[in-house]
Amino acid sequence: MKFSSIKPFSIALSVSVLLAGCNGTNSQSGQGNDDNFQVGLILVGPRNDAGWSQAHYEGIEYVQQQMSGVTLEYADKVNPGDRPNVKGSQVADDLIAKGADLIIFNSDDLKDDALATAQKYPNIPVIHASGDSAWQEGQNYQALPNLANVMPKMEYGRMIAGCAAALSSETGRIGFLGPLINDETRRLVSAAYLGARYCWQTYRDRNPEDLNFRVTWIGFWFNIPGVTLEPTKVADDFYNSGYDVVMTGIDTPEAAVQAKKAADSGKNVKFLHYTLRSGCNLAPDVCVGVPTYNWGPSYLKLIQDAQAGNFQSQFIWADPDWQDINNPDTSAVGFVRGEAFSPENNRYLDQFIQGLGDGSINLYQGPLNYQDGTPFVAAGQTATLQQIWYMPQLLEGIEGPSR
Repeated sequence: MKFSSIKPFSIALSVSVLLAGCNGTNSQSGQGNDDNFQVGLILVGPRNDAGWSQAHYEGIEYVQQQMSGVTLEYADKVNPGDRPNVKGSQVADDLIAKGADLIIFNSDDLKDDALATAQKYPNIPVIHASGDSAWQEGQNYQALPNLANVMPKMEYGRMIAGCAAALSSETGRIGFLGPLINDETRRLVSAAYLGARYCWQTYRDRNPEDLNFRVTWIGFWFNIPGVTLEPTKVADDFYNSGYDVVMTGIDTPEAAVQAKKAADSGKNVKFLHYTLRSGCNLAPDVCVGVPTYNWGPSYLKLIQDAQAGNFQSQFIWADPDWQDINNPDTSAVGFVRGEAFSPENNRYLDQFIQGLGDGSINLYQGPLNYQDGTPFVAAGQTATLQQIWYMPQLLEGIEGPSR
């Protein structure tokens, strides 16, 4: 596949009027060629957002590098702020009408659209990147044979990032720029805190009570003027009030941009970007690192199955490759170290990653409490997958609201 052959397209009239300015690609000149397999990708944010949506787009580019004949049409910025009158299911209708053989929805915010599309088109494989509708042991199972959920085990990436943040902080004040509040974001913020607390106490030999870990939620995955908090201001508030390391869970790069500005003004601050391997490039001098989420291998397997007629409903919670967490062909979760991560801390982070991989470090062992003091995991117990996935509160020790 030569990406220079990708050409822009316009979405069909039924939706294109509402999606004015929406982007798309088509990697073949003719439609309906049986030798080609067309993927329809629906992105909640811009495909070049330097974060979440770009990582999914690059995941499909990876598939195209591995498979011949895979073409892509996509719609980005499918969200209530950019497209207030358009549903993701409408966009799927249009992509399927244009010949899409498989549809991907890339956000938890598009869960209802993924379900509606799978129900409406039983012969079209639908992948929801997030969600639990295909998890038979989950709380929201739907018996739809053409629907699959896929997520990396981001909790590991967040633990590693939290550890790196704690190793890099001089003040013990770590800020987390959070999106909206739901089970997913609560578990990821909690995982980051667990990693930070462990490494603060174990490798820094500091009192965990002296670790100040705070999350501020903006209200969505990225800024919607007049609806969310302004992420630039939230990041600045962290940097201006003594938080010397800021992590981000939003899809866009405000934590990085404002860290650079703060550092240029003389503040000793650092940041951790989110999901995209190239995230440190935004401000390399002050980047501790990036927990990366690699969609390529999971998308490749599902698309291969679909092309062969073997697509099955399944819930994929994809593991890191502990032999090489940054292997692009095998690992769903990785961590790229930045220039601001000191070389002397490498051995501690290596020990931490090795411990997570061999099971000698399990941060989900009790006793662990929720913020209100009620038990999350009792002493002597280990959290189940369901307990980890469905978190009604943040964990005790984290500042910031759970709801």
